[in-house]
Amino acid sequence: MATNKALRGQIKELKKEFDSLRVGKESLLAMVDDVEIPENVYNSNAIENSTLTLKETEKILLDQELGRDVSVREVFEAKNLARVIEYKRKNNQKLELTKENILLLHQMLIGGIDDSIAGRFRKKGEYVRVGTHIAPAPEHLERMIEEILREYASDHEAYFLDKIAKFHLDFETIHPFCDGNGRMGRVLINLQLLSLGFPRIIIRNKEKDVYYKAFREYKDRKDARIIEKILALAIAESLHKRIAYLKGENIVSLSEFIKKHSLAPSSITNAAKRQSIPAFREKGVWKISGSFVYKK
Repeated sequence: MATNKALRGQIKELKKEFDSLRVGKESLLAMVDDVEIPENVYNSNAIENSTLTLKETEKILLDQELGRDVSVREVFEAKNLARVIEYKRKNNQKLELTKENILLLHQMLIGGIDDSIAGRFRKKGEYVRVGTHIAPAPEHLERMIEEILREYASDHEAYFLDKIAKFHLDFETIHPFCDGNGRMGRVLINLQLLSLGFPRIIIRNKEKDVYYKAFREYKDRKDARIIEKILALAIAESLHKRIAYLKGENIVSLSEFIKKHSLAPSSITNAAKRQSIPAFREKGVWKISGSFVYKK
């Protein structure tokens, strides 16, 4: 399967505009990235059933007091993932997608939570399952990880998002670690995107039902279309957001935009979800440039 041509064309044009606007504005992009870290951390951990809210995640990353007791584990999960994201962003030019770097990032992710399993693949006798999927036996992990790394590096024909989608599906199917596989898989998606000059994306907890369905489709039918679409829409949204900031646009909430122009809320919200308008989310709220002209 492959990402549809319309989305490919849209991403190509957005990337071209992003690249032309970003020159000399690295500090602004760094600010956008930094502000986005809590949202990224919150969503990735929430997919794994963390009870922390976005607000609580923000407070933890700012070392502020919470209004309730939370587990030490959840605090470590938030801080560790933020540290991995920051490390990855600062080192993406030299941080290649290798087995050694995957283990390094996993050490950072799980260190302090369970040091006995941090930074290593599952070993003999360590089995994991996700729902009804029992991951491959530990004896096969090294070979399988090396195979998907080799396939990713050697495939020069496939569209970049389709390659990333397949790698993610294969990585999660292998489930090489005792813990942290989902978060690591999403970390690696962004490492791959950053190495290609794209901004990072957020796979959102609100959409995890569709995200999980992607794995079932791949397991049952080797169909990668769902995850390809998730990634394509997410990268379009991420580019729309950064382009708006790079242009110095007056950014307003989508609800405010709809009200001002007397538009149908459902059709505009659906257009945002399809990325057929340059809308993006911040803290779960859809936003858009106030100067955007919507053509009915």
